Amino acid sequence: MLHLLFFLLVNSAANAQLTSKQIDSLAQRSLEKFKVAGLAVAVVKDGKIIHGKGYGVKSMTTKKPVDSHTNFQIASNSKAFTAAALAILIDEGKISWKDKVKKHIPEFKMYNEYVTENFMIEDLLCHRSGLGLGVGDLMFFPDGSDFTFKDIATSFQYFKPVSAFRTQFDYDNLLYFVAGEIIARVSGMTWEQFVTARIIKPLQMDNSFTSLNEMKDKSNMATPHSTENMGNGQMRTLAWFQEMVNGAAGAIVSNVDDMSKWMITQLNKGKYGSNLEKQLFSEARQREMWTIHTVTGVNRDPRYNSHFGGYGLGWGLSDLRGNMHVGHTGGLPGMLSVVNLVPDLKLGIVILTNTESGGAGAFRSIGQTIIDSYIKAEPVDWIERYSEQLAGQRSNGDSVTTNVWKVVAAAKNTPVKAGDFVGIYEDNWFGKVEVFLKNNHLWFKCLRSPKLNGPMHFYKANTFAIKWEYQDMNCDAFAMFSLDEEGKAQSIKMKGISPNIDFSFDFHDLDLKRVGK
Repeated sequence: MLHLLFFLLVNSAANAQLTSKQIDSLAQRSLEKFKVAGLAVAVVKDGKIIHGKGYGVKSMTTKKPVDSHTNFQIASNSKAFTAAALAILIDEGKISWKDKVKKHIPEFKMYNEYVTENFMIEDLLCHRSGLGLGVGDLMFFPDGSDFTFKDIATSFQYFKPVSAFRTQFDYDNLLYFVAGEIIARVSGMTWEQFVTARIIKPLQMDNSFTSLNEMKDKSNMATPHSTENMGNGQMRTLAWFQEMVNGAAGAIVSNVDDMSKWMITQLNKGKYGSNLEKQLFSEARQREMWTIHTVTGVNRDPRYNSHFGGYGLGWGLSDLRGNMHVGHTGGLPGMLSVVNLVPDLKLGIVILTNTESGGAGAFRSIGQTIIDSYIKAEPVDWIERYSEQLAGQRSNGDSVTTNVWKVVAAAKNTPVKAGDFVGIYEDNWFGKVEVFLKNNHLWFKCLRSPKLNGPMHFYKANTFAIKWEYQDMNCDAFAMFSLDEEGKAQSIKMKGISPNIDFSFDFHDLDLKRVGK
């Protein structure tokens, strides 16, 4: 996903707490270095907003500036809202983290009977299902597919686990849709209605929404941009990603002013109001959300003396020079975000960006530099460091994909018996795809995800490279056919071409079998 950079283990540097002018300079430099159209930054400290500002433009077309009220899609930073919504229901005695999912969703079915019967609500939130990274995300990525919640709830039985249940971290999105459905069935309200009524309105996040469809006035909405597949650093605008099924994994639209209210509530252990007289969720629930449920890697940089790293319920958790760090990132096509909290210092930072892929370098550099200034870490020029890392990653990916298309070009006159590949193929969870002839050229079409269609180009042996018509992200794929003794295709395996493909394009989880001509 919900390209999803799942959370940020910060390891950063600066000497003194940054002033607003220094943050201005840092943000402007990041815009230029990472080729980002626009971004917004807010910092909260001791219960107050001490910096909130926009930089760059909402759209390269209109050139209108970003301000602190400009809305962005926050993507997977929505997951913490889903966890908070469940926490509210727990405080009300309506559910427990330990409730079996099947108690509330009888049709829920995992890959074996034991896991199905023992899967708890908290398991939905902490990425320890045993299934692989981004499993099943093709059902909603790219947007525009017709999959329903029923499809998602029954899909898990068809995936092959990559680890034993509750033993390994592998980030997923689909299980958050299940969490959203539990909220709906228990409360009698949709996830969108519940989060709006019980979180957004009480916190007076007046310009935040649980879906794009609820946002009537989009005049101060940032437009997504991408430099992917453009070359020479050129930038193009994208359409907003449209959430489906429910928004529990990544649908919220917000701005740094409203997100500051959210961060202050988190830093106040669920309390809010002018005198902190109100409680969104209890301190006990927050301790549970901020307790490691799944262990991940530890930051090994000795400057930060880190001892733990893991994922709680909707939050990534680590320690930095004796300070707890709570954070998460989010990613959709052209929209990247990060929230960083340092509860021991009552410090919160949110950065929202509207450009893929430079936004990741920008929000990491800005966020880490600000945190470093508070934890008094040794200075590092994170803009230069991340710029070098991203350039190397991009160069490696470009090299791989360029070589693939060179092979395709060299093989363009290779005779192919197209009729041997034409047919209908079906996967148990993704449904049917069609390989057909269009203008005497093989073409691939996913029947339930219409944006995934495009021409097939012979590569090697029984493998074709698909150039999707959808190019908002770098997601072209290989289709590898298995043939019978007569040379007729019987099945298809797939995988992404670029090593930099977003993990939500989980083509490798497909097992397509011929079901018709």
